[in-house]
Amino acid sequence: MNYLIAVFSDRLQAEEAYTALEKAGIPLNQVTILGKGYKSADEFGLIDPNEQAKKRAIWMAYWLVPFGFAAGYTFNLITGLETFDWAGDPWNHVLGGLLGAIGGAMGSFFVGGGVGLSTGSGDALPYRNRLNAGKYLIVVQGSETLKNKATSILQPFNPENIQGYSDNG
Repeated sequence: MNYLIAVFSDRLQAEEAYTALEKAGIPLNQVTILGKGYKSADEFGLIDPNEQAKKRAIWMAYWLVPFGFAAGYTFNLITGLETFDWAGDPWNHVLGGLLGAIGGAMGSFFVGGGVGLSTGSGDALPYRNRLNAGKYLIVVQGSETLKNKATSILQPFNPENIQGYSDNG
């Protein structure tokens, strides 16, 4: 599936462009307007980077926390550190494991969440930001030919940005 996304600064400009697409014979079931009064980013399916980062952090925690516990326990066992004198021999290792698990949780939060927030959204975040700033998007979905036809129709309206995507998956 191919996508064409055009960004317009106001509603009137977006509606004029939509009407031009309609007059040119572009099937309206393949054209969507996003913005205030139309579909939202969530309704259309633009990825929310915060949600993706949260999912990635939780996924990483599933394996980093147990690994951190095992690494902390083993490190304490091998080195014989008496980090907590009051805990005694077996509990010192367990506390070392708990500290390792905390380290694993921090790693999943900062790496899974932080990196996921910065890289997991692709181009969806800039489009979400534009919608939040009051702009409008026109999305045309269809074949490469349809995308090219829509591009030639939308360019005279001078959109702020016009970008084509191919989803060959």
